[in-house]
Amino acid sequence: MFGDLIIELDPPSNRCGKCTGGKERHLTEAAVMLAYGMHLFRTVPDLVTIELHPDGEHAKQFGIAHWLSGQGFILMEGHGTTNYCGQYVRNEQVIMVSSVPGLGDVVGRTPGVAILAECKGGIVNTKHAGQTSRLRRGLCEAVGLLMAREKGGRQVAVVPHTEITERLALRLVPRAKDAGIEIALVDEQGRVTELTASSRTSS
Repeated sequence: MFGDLIIELDPPSNRCGKCTGGKERHLTEAAVMLAYGMHLFRTVPDLVTIELHPDGEHAKQFGIAHWLSGQGFILMEGHGTTNYCGQYVRNEQVIMVSSVPGLGDVVGRTPGVAILAECKGGIVNTKHAGQTSRLRRGLCEAVGLLMAREKGGRQVAVVPHTEITERLALRLVPRAKDAGIEIALVDEQGRVTELTASSRTSS
């Protein structure tokens, strides 16, 4: 899988001692989007193009263009004035990156299925109450954003995989399923666990 999704940072003074290993391990929203996009390439037949729609702040936190280059994607056509928006190509696979709001964080389409994901990031090794609350809130926000959309296709809330998010996700899965929403968790290596009411599948 991927060994370069995590950004390690020194914790601020109010969070010292609240993370294992002495460094906070950030799985940013952009990293979650990239990992989930690659998961779709691996698991959805006939999917050759995905769209990623990060905002400028997400791009500041994580080097999207650099990461895609490391995975063998070549920027064939830039869009706008940013250094990360554009069309990236690796063999037959295409990733379109744009900062257009309101389209969903990750979008994939095939003749048989349309997939739209809302993603959130967070610190994966924290015990700080404010940051663990942020992880829970991120999952609830992702599910809520999808509930505000019309039903149709696959709609997936995607957040970092921690004990906290897993516990909450398993409670939310039955109600989310009734609304046509799936929940997926991304770990530090980019492995994705898709949760259902009765089982978990990882890829």
